[in-house]
Amino acid sequence: MHHHRSLILILGNHLTLNVTSLRAGNPASDTVLMAEVTEEMEFVQHHKKKVAFSFSAMRHFGSELAKRGWRLRYVKLDDPGNTNSLCGEVARALKENPAKRVLLTEPAEYRLKAAFLDWAKNNDSEIQILEDDRFICSHQEFRGWAKGRNQLRMEYFYREMRRKTGLLMEGNKPEGGRWNYDSDNRKPAKGDLHVPGPYRSMPDSTTKEVLSLVGSRLGKNFGSLESFWFSVTRTDAMKALDQFIDHSLPNFGDYQDAMLEGEQFLYHSVLAQYINAGLLNPLEVCQKVEQSYYSGHAPLNAVEGYIRQIIGWREYIRGIYWLKMPGYTEQNFLEATRDLPDFYWTADTDMACIAAAIKQTRDEAYAHHIQRLMITGNFAMLAGINPYQVHEWYLAVYADAYEWVEAPNVIGMSQFADGGFLSSKPYAASGNYINKMSDHCRGCTYDVKQKIGPEACPFNSLYWDFLIRNEEKLRGNHRLGRAYKMWDRMDDQKKLEYRATALNVLDAL
Repeated sequence: MHHHRSLILILGNHLTLNVTSLRAGNPASDTVLMAEVTEEMEFVQHHKKKVAFSFSAMRHFGSELAKRGWRLRYVKLDDPGNTNSLCGEVARALKENPAKRVLLTEPAEYRLKAAFLDWAKNNDSEIQILEDDRFICSHQEFRGWAKGRNQLRMEYFYREMRRKTGLLMEGNKPEGGRWNYDSDNRKPAKGDLHVPGPYRSMPDSTTKEVLSLVGSRLGKNFGSLESFWFSVTRTDAMKALDQFIDHSLPNFGDYQDAMLEGEQFLYHSVLAQYINAGLLNPLEVCQKVEQSYYSGHAPLNAVEGYIRQIIGWREYIRGIYWLKMPGYTEQNFLEATRDLPDFYWTADTDMACIAAAIKQTRDEAYAHHIQRLMITGNFAMLAGINPYQVHEWYLAVYADAYEWVEAPNVIGMSQFADGGFLSSKPYAASGNYINKMSDHCRGCTYDVKQKIGPEACPFNSLYWDFLIRNEEKLRGNHRLGRAYKMWDRMDDQKKLEYRATALNVLDAL
């Protein structure tokens, strides 16, 4: 097939050699453009490590493309001509080097896709946006699945993805006879676990250069740049995958919801940022994980639980995002208006569980799903924090956060701000849940067993205050029936004391 000259724009999450835009191009005639721009760095106050990971991975991928014979135009952040926006860099590249068309694999974020379509309209440039086939479920397929359903349950979608990929299937039946082994995956952790932790890469000269660039340009941003260990090449990301499978996967299922003081990673894979940037392919990760079940290395509950996160949850969240954008991030079903407390940035709080999650986020640009959902997310929802501010915080602070994956998790799952489109109940919990799943409460200033008064765990009074503040909207939710019955049986004095305690907590924010 004869190729006209194309300009191929590779984004920071397209770091895959067979991404559709490169497959459609031709190294002999086309130019690849990659650009580090402040527009992408500054729309939220990104964690320093998140930006460093992204730029270093981009630079490594760029040199890989050049090695393979592509003509590369790589614009560094401090290049003198940098227009500092992606559309601006495309325009500048075309001006210096006219091309017939711009090839772009679909951006993962609505904002970027809209910006390119807009730009093309106003510039009569032909821009071809190609499907991103690294996802297992296409937009069209997801829309087809969602059509006519008034509630979209991940569990049913996940079964479709299992059938489609053939992962952990015996013919058309699920391996072991059950689709989902989550009930085996809720063990609290004991302090004497041997935790290997994720693979740590040593920063090479490219990474060191990026670290100093980010340190000088984003010095005021959240997060520490100390001990940067993320993998920034496909080779190292594969080592990280192997290390997870060899050492952590067998215990991943049992302890995936547990939290331990001082243990930041437990048996989690910490691979999401590599998958989301393109260094690892989601299907290859699942196939390797599946292999370790069939070889007898890891139990079914761990392997199924892990695969579900990727072909179930990750794909489902992406489907919801493109179904509901634009406008999804602005939803505020519970009409929550309080500002995000400062301690989300400073970690300066006496609540041990929150301090641990936020310090770890500051140091590593990582926290696991229960810390995100049941600690920082749960607190924000119970305290009535504006969900858009909560969304911006999550988007900023985690290395694996791109809006497509972060927004539905926060707006829908964590804050219930979409009114239950994504999740059948608000994930509200009192201190009791945290005490069961962690050892944070032992060393906390507050007493998790106390319900009211200044010494009481703030989660306890906020839990009831949340249910009563939002009673009109939530009492009809059948999954909260038991909680409201308990409240109804409580004597009036106790109710008043709960509300008064909650008021003091909220005033102190």
